[in-house]
Amino acid sequence: MLSVALRTLRSRWTTFVGGFIALSLGVGLIATMGLALAASLDAPERRPERFAKAPVVVKGADTLRVPTRIGDRVTKLDSPRPVPPSLGRELAALGRTVEDRTFAVRADGGPAGLVGHPWSTAAFAPYRLDTGRAPRAADEAVATGDWTAPGRRVRTDRGTVTIVGTVRDLGFERALFYTDDRAARLSPDVDQLVVDADPRAVREKVAGSADATDAAGVRVLTGAARKDADADPERDSEALITVNAMLGTAAGVTGFVSVFVVASTFAFAVAQRRREFGLLRTAGATPGQIRRMVLAEAMVVGVVASAAGCALGARGAPLLAAWLVDDGLAPRWFAIGTDTWPYQLAFWTGLSVALAGAVAASRRAGRTGPVEALRDAAVDTGTMTRGRWFCGAGLLLVGIGLPVYALLTEPGGLLGRKSYTSGPMPLIVACALLAPVLVPPLARLLAWLPARLPGATGLLVQENAAAGVRRTAAVAAPVLVTVALTGSLLGATATIDGAKAGEIRQRTTADFVISGPGGEAATGRDAVGTGFDAATVERVRRVPGAMVSPTAASAVHVLEDGVALIRSDARAADPAALAATVRLPLAAGRVTGLDDRSIIVTEEWERHTVGESVDIWRADGTRTSLRVAAVMRVGTGGNGVYVTPRNAPGAPVDRIDVRLAEGADASAVAAGLRAAAGRSGGQVFTKDAWVAASYPETDGRTRTGFLLVLGIALLYTGISLANTLVMAGSDRVRELAALRLAGATAPQVLRLVAAEALLVVAVGAVLGTLVAGVGLAGLWGALGVLHAGAPLVLPWGALGAAAGACALLATVSAVVPAALSLRSRPVEFAGTRE
Repeated sequence: MLSVALRTLRSRWTTFVGGFIALSLGVGLIATMGLALAASLDAPERRPERFAKAPVVVKGADTLRVPTRIGDRVTKLDSPRPVPPSLGRELAALGRTVEDRTFAVRADGGPAGLVGHPWSTAAFAPYRLDTGRAPRAADEAVATGDWTAPGRRVRTDRGTVTIVGTVRDLGFERALFYTDDRAARLSPDVDQLVVDADPRAVREKVAGSADATDAAGVRVLTGAARKDADADPERDSEALITVNAMLGTAAGVTGFVSVFVVASTFAFAVAQRRREFGLLRTAGATPGQIRRMVLAEAMVVGVVASAAGCALGARGAPLLAAWLVDDGLAPRWFAIGTDTWPYQLAFWTGLSVALAGAVAASRRAGRTGPVEALRDAAVDTGTMTRGRWFCGAGLLLVGIGLPVYALLTEPGGLLGRKSYTSGPMPLIVACALLAPVLVPPLARLLAWLPARLPGATGLLVQENAAAGVRRTAAVAAPVLVTVALTGSLLGATATIDGAKAGEIRQRTTADFVISGPGGEAATGRDAVGTGFDAATVERVRRVPGAMVSPTAASAVHVLEDGVALIRSDARAADPAALAATVRLPLAAGRVTGLDDRSIIVTEEWERHTVGESVDIWRADGTRTSLRVAAVMRVGTGGNGVYVTPRNAPGAPVDRIDVRLAEGADASAVAAGLRAAAGRSGGQVFTKDAWVAASYPETDGRTRTGFLLVLGIALLYTGISLANTLVMAGSDRVRELAALRLAGATAPQVLRLVAAEALLVVAVGAVLGTLVAGVGLAGLWGALGVLHAGAPLVLPWGALGAAAGACALLATVSAVVPAALSLRSRPVEFAGTRE
């Protein structure tokens, strides 16, 4: 049957060109993403940056190690401990030592993320002076980059300094270098210590330190391990994790959509060829031979398309890598390697997709009887087989049942990105399988009004769409995918963001909020000394008419189930002031019950009963046992925990909530707050302005991933629409010719074809919107169960744009072949044989 399949491909190439393009693009995308994933897995080991030339670096304790029955659990501390002074004196006996300090600096006209260091540490990067000289006085500094120049006076929150020199920006930080004495006064703690001595001797000295308690956890870094002394040693691996997640999601959607499109293409092609199969059966072909012929056609298309896709992937992968680097999603060194397994994976995946898409079609082709050669009916019959009913109903139950089950057992899981990305897929496939049942009544409903207007166009559109179920379903299917994914992804993020904004609005009862330098985003282990100093907080307290509640960002760790070390964001606050300025979503207990020996937790914690004791590790790694004073509802999952400042060592105040005293003038208090906090970089917001400024937004990486997924879906939709409508147009030549002979003009025929395309797109858009609505309903229900109720958001603008793009593609793909066929005289096609 292979020779018959090859001749069929030559004579019916228009039938397979769409599937070929869709499959080759799918394989190309899988190969591209596979090569990018391989490059991230084969990432080179990161080299030291700030201490590339340092012999030995001694770093203060920065990890928490908790023993469990299955081994030690290790995690990074949010507030690393400094190098003990006593240990520094002991190490000085081994050789020359250089103290390193890092502290945040805010400079007028300076870059964001500016930090300060002692000048003596600059040689270890190494930094070399490009202009000027080294700092000698307390009010002198050397700057990285070209944002300033020698001789300029720069005002900073650490005092005004004169720039006396500049060094080349090495790309990993923006810094001001002070004299060693000035840096020690600005930041007394020693973060790291460079020791010019034998590494073995340094390790022995640290291990045998006289003050073993303070030296516990101190690390000696040499060679490649010196990268751990850099400001953010894990940034490359974290970026690659994000890239892997984004590419993995896109690859999954690509696989789903490609199978969907290829299967739909083969199914429609088989339906169009029923008379051909009937003639083959009449000529003596067995059902098995018919099935093997269809599978052979799919194999040929799959092999050629997969090979072409691998070639596309080889060209596309470097472009993807460059785009990821340019957008800041991947590290600067990220590049495609020489791995070959992505090509193998993509090729065999493409061939498997082609064969899998043709299996159901081949079975249907094998069931074609000889009598089908005599049929010439325009109405599709026998479209719903028992297998189709079973699979469609089963997937419909899965698509609805899984969210209901999650709603009853773990509603928080429905808020995860994986849930609302993959959740619509069973419903999409179910609607496609049940399309012969859903399409006719929906098409009649949508065309009910046009069918009652004067003229026959509306009636013909309604009846053609309802009668040609297979054609209508094949065109509506890709529209369904695009609209459903658009509504699900964008609607879910908008609904969740709205719920989070509602939580912020309900929680904030203060009249003013002062946001610390860098904002609340610069907290925890990513913060470098950000926040207000004690003097600024005291100035704010002295503003007449202001009742203030300063809070600091920190973190705690808790061991759950005896094996899982869980990190929770924490905020440190005075209980009385907190109760006056914040309305926490409490399920039990009172805010004023918080003290130095207690904690406010959420219902997610394993131990969350008021009065119960829980062992926690503070941000600096010290352990303590605290009593549960109150329990908060889970909400959208960002509530964290609350402790007093005593249980948040080293956490700087980064937010101050202010309540007006009775009779206080709001304008006067606002002016006083700006004067008190402005010099330290604080921003004063009214309550409404704070809620608006804090409105959650989808981060750039997630948005990029969504656009990539939706772009893939729209691309496949365009291919599928063009292919299906061109295939259908080639088979409707006689029908259109008959309309011309019945008296219809060429413009009337083209308007009819365009109206049919628009109606079918409308059918797909309605089904896609319903699928998205069902998924979002589950999400909305989960928010209600979690006491974070918010309006359900359907992104009508995005849905309209997606449906409009599909309508444009469908109209062009339907009208152009029809217009080409109308250039000849109708009588020439009226008697055309197949």
